[in-house]
Amino acid sequence: MPVFSLPSEYGIGDFGKSAKDFIDYLKEAGQSVWQILPLVQTGYGNSPYSSVCSYSYNPYFISPEILLEKGLATKEETDFCKTEGNVVDYGFLYSVRLPLLKKAFSRFDKDDAEFLKFKKSGRFYNYALYMSLKYASGQKHFYEWEDRYKYRDKAALDAFHADYAEEVDFWQFTQFEAEREWFALKDYANSNGISVFGDLPLYCALDSVDVWENPSIFKLSGDFTPKKVAGVPPDYFSQDGQLWGNPVYDYDVLKKDGFYWWTERIARELKKFDYIRIDHFRGLDRFYEVPFGAENAKIGEWVKVPSDELFAAIHKKVSGSRIIAEDLGIIDDGVRELLKKTGYAGMKILLFAFNGEKDNLYLPERIEKNSVCYTGTHDNDTLIGYLSAASEWDKNNFVSGVKNSIKVFALNLPAQTVDELADACIELGFACKADLFIVPMHDVLKKGTEYRINTPGTVKAQNWAVRLNKEDFTEESAKRLYDFSLKYNRE
Repeated sequence: MPVFSLPSEYGIGDFGKSAKDFIDYLKEAGQSVWQILPLVQTGYGNSPYSSVCSYSYNPYFISPEILLEKGLATKEETDFCKTEGNVVDYGFLYSVRLPLLKKAFSRFDKDDAEFLKFKKSGRFYNYALYMSLKYASGQKHFYEWEDRYKYRDKAALDAFHADYAEEVDFWQFTQFEAEREWFALKDYANSNGISVFGDLPLYCALDSVDVWENPSIFKLSGDFTPKKVAGVPPDYFSQDGQLWGNPVYDYDVLKKDGFYWWTERIARELKKFDYIRIDHFRGLDRFYEVPFGAENAKIGEWVKVPSDELFAAIHKKVSGSRIIAEDLGIIDDGVRELLKKTGYAGMKILLFAFNGEKDNLYLPERIEKNSVCYTGTHDNDTLIGYLSAASEWDKNNFVSGVKNSIKVFALNLPAQTVDELADACIELGFACKADLFIVPMHDVLKKGTEYRINTPGTVKAQNWAVRLNKEDFTEESAKRLYDFSLKYNRE
């Protein structure tokens, strides 16, 4: 359940009351894990996998209600931010939320001891400087800034800070307030028996704080244009491959200080969350790089990561037991070996299971204990959406496969209509051996394709924008989850 999808009167889910209400729902439903998407501030396309800063919090997740309670906003101001609809209107948010946050900051005690301590830590100083420079430059990419700012000349940055001190402090305030609200919410979840499962994108966006402050760890030219960019080669689904455009890491540089950037990043995320999923895990065994400027991903090469050394460094700092690998896509022996060495649980997707292949590793009866099972991920259609649009061939394979799995588990379930198949998939997920079973809320609530979170390779208004309504979270749906958890001894 992404935070942005939480029910809210204010146009987007946030860290306030609606999130607490969702935790109460999970507790009532007998659930113990809430998986979310990255909490970061998003850039173009609103994707949480393309952030202006990999360690930031999205300022839109700051709760207007909490600002009101703290006396940092008036009811008239928060009411002005209210809007209806089932899709986040990011244009509307931009027009009302930043002004609201600016007003909140104008009333905030700048000498607050905790805020001064937060600023002194320097954790978000580069973020605040970057955001201030971006607005001062008219929203230019950092690699288009004047050289003195682009190349981080200390005297020039100090002078800029002196001239824009209030603006820099404002962006620090957004992270201070968001972090306080996040940890209060996480504490609420934990105190109610709910662990929070976060997500770690593998790559950083080119126009980001990460690249600006650490250019040497990426394969960049002197003017900060990438030499190589990330993607995946052509396959059955895409004859041109996928060209993501993110700069790729330079592991020869990362090795020199014992992979400090990576180990710090993972340690930081494990302070924010109880568990994390590493997205595109295969990219930590080998990654596919394409020359910058290429029209597609046809011409590229696989590059080996010094993964043994990298994970040895990571595991000196954190416990691997709290890390899950997104091992989907092109998986080879190298990735399988890395999974075995790290001991991380991999992912099993039930939407991929019932394709007529009897040796399909995603079939619920073949799923192993050290796994996380899903009906689908944020990149899949909803169960109802997929089944409603499936061809007759795919639908027949799905029905046949589900019925066979029902027989293997000695269950007595109907599995013919779209609704029955969706219900059966969820129950088979509860019944399988996987240590953890995650059900997207759009599947719990039997939503159609209009509630799909993301369609990869597209820029749609609906992507990363779907919202659920308070009325969706019924006692009946909570009871179904509770009964399944009890029946299959999942706590």
